[in-house]
Amino acid sequence: MEFVTWMNLFIFMSVTVTDVSSSCQCSDSNLTISGGTFTLSNMYNDGSVLKYHCPEGYYPYPVQFRQCFKGQWDPAPNRKQPECKGVTCPNPNVLTNGVVYPYKKIYCVNDTTTYRCNSDYTFRGSSTRVCKANGKWSGGTPICSRNSDHCPDPGTPPGARRTGHIFNIDDTVTYSCKNNLKLLGSKVRVCQDDGQWSGQEPECYANFTYDTPEEVAEVFSSSLQTTLTRHEETGKEGKKIKLEQGGKLDIYIALDASASIAENNFNDAKSIIKKLIEKIRYYQVSPNYEIIIFATEVTRIVSIADYKRNDDEKLDKVLRDLEGFNYDGKEIKAGTAIAKAYGAILDSISFEKTRDQKAFNETNHVIIMFTDGIFNIGGNPKDKIDEIKHEVYYNEMEKRDEYLDLYVFGVGDDVLKEDIDGWVTKRRDEKHFFLLGKMENVQETFDQMIDESTSVSLCGLYRDYDDGTPSSMRRGYPWLIKIEVTHEDGKGSNCIGSLVTPTFILTAAHCFRIDDDTEKIKVEAPNARDILPKVKEYIPHPKYKIRGKMNMGISEFYEYDVALIELERSVIVDINLRTICIPCTKETSGALRLSSSDVTCKYHKEELLNNDLVNAMFMSAKKDDDNIHPKRNVQIKEGPKRAVCVEDAKKELNLTDVQVAEVITDNFLCSGGAELNNIDDIACRGDSGGATFVEQKSRMIQVGIISWGLKDICTDKTQSVETARDFHTNLFSPEVQAFLKQYLGDGKRGAPLTFL
Repeated sequence: MEFVTWMNLFIFMSVTVTDVSSSCQCSDSNLTISGGTFTLSNMYNDGSVLKYHCPEGYYPYPVQFRQCFKGQWDPAPNRKQPECKGVTCPNPNVLTNGVVYPYKKIYCVNDTTTYRCNSDYTFRGSSTRVCKANGKWSGGTPICSRNSDHCPDPGTPPGARRTGHIFNIDDTVTYSCKNNLKLLGSKVRVCQDDGQWSGQEPECYANFTYDTPEEVAEVFSSSLQTTLTRHEETGKEGKKIKLEQGGKLDIYIALDASASIAENNFNDAKSIIKKLIEKIRYYQVSPNYEIIIFATEVTRIVSIADYKRNDDEKLDKVLRDLEGFNYDGKEIKAGTAIAKAYGAILDSISFEKTRDQKAFNETNHVIIMFTDGIFNIGGNPKDKIDEIKHEVYYNEMEKRDEYLDLYVFGVGDDVLKEDIDGWVTKRRDEKHFFLLGKMENVQETFDQMIDESTSVSLCGLYRDYDDGTPSSMRRGYPWLIKIEVTHEDGKGSNCIGSLVTPTFILTAAHCFRIDDDTEKIKVEAPNARDILPKVKEYIPHPKYKIRGKMNMGISEFYEYDVALIELERSVIVDINLRTICIPCTKETSGALRLSSSDVTCKYHKEELLNNDLVNAMFMSAKKDDDNIHPKRNVQIKEGPKRAVCVEDAKKELNLTDVQVAEVITDNFLCSGGAELNNIDDIACRGDSGGATFVEQKSRMIQVGIISWGLKDICTDKTQSVETARDFHTNLFSPEVQAFLKQYLGDGKRGAPLTFL
């Protein structure tokens, strides 16, 4: 039986129910707000919460809410009437080596800024940004850098200051926020061996800043997708495999029912839990559940142990029990003990660890809490979180870091941002703390999460671990397709390609001839359980003409060396056969966890090709001794490094300056050669058409197609590897993007991609 990783998913939701038993009432005078309105949770009775509301782009100042306590409002109204003030965005004038225009002391909603770099510096990020109604800038952080160090310049977010300007291995940068803004994310980041920065890019939040449901849905659902689908297992014809006793996914849900938010929010939260469970049902997993309600004490709707023992009804019964649960007892709502909830989960973790040590060692734990972070009994939650980490990591955090995810959704009018930010996971380029402000925003977040009944959005997922058997490694990169073409003259060509939608394979145009018969094009997925459908059509790029520049003395010309193979029907996507991500699509924005709606193709390029030397990979068509298609490592040369590629091609092919400019255009990426004692792998005959891809955030994104090379060192071992170069069709080329969009974005040709 194939190895399956186990996972525990713990979810906390903090919602509070107001005690309305007292007959004390507060005054109804002097409560209005200029430019806004207010609502009451329980009229003017004792315990009622008054909340101020402002139009979009404004926030209540200087107070957001009051609570009636023994006949008095807290805080008490005074002569100065509260008002709705305009939202502002953090000061963007932190760009080093560049200019921000216009310069202003305060930037309000809808203000637009543009950015440009000083000479000799390269620009990354969004060149134009708009101040949004939630107090955040659109797009990505602008950066001006020279890309001369091991890691790219990490930039400085608006409203922040940074120390550290050297970006080589083990160098650190440290961030803080100005003007009483709160820093969320990693205060310290380290330049790592792979050329990436540790931790999460920091952000500076004001008291009124929040994350929109759209932002949260894209970032959180992408992270959840990656985690869940690593544990996805399907049987024949895509049927779900029934969980054996012990299960592979344990989900713990804890709902706070203490006394600081309204009762209707408690009921809303139950609906939100159901919504999240329904989203998880889209995946090919069968989890076990435990649901906890807590305030002063902890009550279990169902325990994980009981769920595993009971085969009757299971999840439907749990949802009915949750729906029917009401918290009426006043004594249990006297305080908020967040630490007790974490402690209850810790007890469950410890029990599972004792019960089955081997299974526990293979378990991922994901903790998701919805709370304002305010507690008044039970101790500091951070202490219990540290115990959970100790239980999971075994003092080996670096090796077991991915076995624990700690999320928090901050909900409420007065969220303790900096305290909560210390509770969550700080993993590279991921976000685990979200500020939503209102409970209805949480509902909207899960409404907007991607419908996983289709699997196109789950592109680029792979398994790079090995359980000791060749079969587990064979399925590590499930988009690899082998292509065999028999031409009319009886000669053949062998290429490889990549599955980019369930209906289309992306490969090189030079694998085909104009008169090729689709019946003589065979495609095979080495990792798939079933035979692929027959080829319906092969579609070369209309501008690909290998003899197109003979008049210039160029015998072979490979620009626009890209083609699509359309299958007669869509394949069944599962863990053994899955699509790779294609840049400049919404699906890849999700994989990159880019939450802004104005992300562009240019921004994707800046994210993926962000240095002069970009680590990339391709798959070899030739199997190794373990009967698998091995991964090959290269570095894509950008900037000044690319000029060396061009010069090597000029010398090897004996081209003039004019000819080499025609042969190697911006529509090619280059790899090969030696940099800092690192010698690139070189593609062999048969590797043509294969994906050149980079890894970002545990997903694989294709940036090129293997097209042609200077030397065939696979046949002639005497040739110099140091000057061997390979050229890859650049998927960021506007002409290539237009071609891909024409076919891959067409909903009439199977499940389409959404292009930016």
